Amino acid sequence: MTAPKLTLPARRLPWLEAAFWLALAACFFVLPERLALLGQMLALGLFALSLDLALGYAGILTVGHAAFFGAGAYAAGLLAKHGWGDPLLGLGAALAAGALLGCATSYLMVRGADLTRLMVSIALCALLAELVNRLSSITGGSDGLQGMEVQPVLGRFAFDLYGRTAFVYTYCVVLALFLLVRRVLRSPFGLALRGIRDNPRRMQALGAPVQARLRLAYGFSAAVAGAAGALMAQGTQFVGLDAIGFERSAEVLIILVLGGAGRLYGGLAGATVYMLARDGFAGMDPQYWTFWLGIFLIAAALLGRGGIMGLLSRLVRVKEEAP
Repeated sequence: MTAPKLTLPARRLPWLEAAFWLALAACFFVLPERLALLGQMLALGLFALSLDLALGYAGILTVGHAAFFGAGAYAAGLLAKHGWGDPLLGLGAALAAGALLGCATSYLMVRGADLTRLMVSIALCALLAELVNRLSSITGGSDGLQGMEVQPVLGRFAFDLYGRTAFVYTYCVVLALFLLVRRVLRSPFGLALRGIRDNPRRMQALGAPVQARLRLAYGFSAAVAGAAGALMAQGTQFVGLDAIGFERSAEVLIILVLGGAGRLYGGLAGATVYMLARDGFAGMDPQYWTFWLGIFLIAAALLGRGGIMGLLSRLVRVKEEAP
């Protein structure tokens, strides 16, 4: 009995994954003048991955994930401003801030239907943004959090203007958290999340603690989003209100849809294409670049069902089925 064709892509997957991460690492040497942009791209990709945990895998409809991204950014930024500028310390604080905020708000987010969750997530994001703005004596308000002094990584590698240290640091953190997320999603917990997303009533009938699993998934995704916010803040050494505003939530949702929700590499692929397209259109037409970006996103949504990863999977399937 011959093995099914579906096993072939699974065997190729480690090689494709290795090629993807090696290509990103090679950018340090190939694109030295774009390292600052690439570091931000990786941070946004991690942020999109965190949203995918809640939306694509757990099925929690949310448009307010920037609350956790901003919480992590401000946690790392405030520590760096007040003399605690060690990057790993700031990263740990951002993870804790995102996790605590996510666990606290998860009790509201997992209740009700999708429209209720949508309204609650928008309201929470707006409330936190207004709170940060009102605490201007601490957060800097609309002027942003300034005066950050991020110390060298491991006490040896200082952040430079060219973004070399920031890129390597961000790359390592994103890779480590990506492997952690992949391990979680491939565990029984991740399989349970897929079952809850597809049919929560059936999972509840089977005895699965649906509400507890959703709260845990939401808190985990919030922690990853907080880490992404810390990486962005440490790389740019600035935190503004846009880090916690609704526009950031809408941007990461666009990135996830572009890459493909419910697919492990969807967030990273979407962030790569989105950032490159935005940078290219801004250079081509600095005044009306948002118009061209909008045209590109509409075309991508119409042509690429399931996002970039969905398109790639269909191309691979067609290639495998070809004689």
